[in-house]
Amino acid sequence: MAAPTSLPTVLFPRAGKDNTVKTLQLALNTARQLRVSHLVVASTSGSTALKLVRQAGGDFKIICVTHHAGFAQPGKSELPQAREKRLNLLGVNVLRTTHLFAGIDRAVRLRFGGLGTPELIASTYRTLGEGTKVAVEIAVMALDAGLVPLGKDIISIAGTGAGADTALVIRPAHSNQFFATRIRHIICKPWSF
Repeated sequence: MAAPTSLPTVLFPRAGKDNTVKTLQLALNTARQLRVSHLVVASTSGSTALKLVRQAGGDFKIICVTHHAGFAQPGKSELPQAREKRLNLLGVNVLRTTHLFAGIDRAVRLRFGGLGTPELIASTYRTLGEGTKVAVEIAVMALDAGLVPLGKDIISIAGTGAGADTALVIRPAHSNQFFATRIRHIICKPWSF
């Protein structure tokens, strides 16, 4: 795909869920302009994913990436079963798996100290905001799960805390080829986080 001639970046004055509606609108507008068919959205409770589905109108393949079971409480999922079922009925795939930048390295750090390579990479992406880190992470996780196409641009949506405040056009690579991942465009992100 040739680079678009005009693709703006929106910078929100502050991070947070107050930017959710605008972030989703910007992501969908960019997806339509670039003819991107897959949108990946971080959504712990499923609320942001449902908002995206309502705004999208069935025009896109939407993947909801939620926290892995046990993230907040051992053995428990933060995404309510009823909401997950509703998302599935609306055609949304829900991905609940170990986080790319956490997993076993986090267990080692919590038990013995130190910093693993994935957490170092995560901290580097956080220099652009928590949402940027999460958007990259979930894009690769969705590719590894076979839910988005290899070698194609997707839109990845995430946030700082709750809701959404960051959207990227990204071409993810599999985790074993992580450094081939490309952020093609920052649609929006917080200026201050």
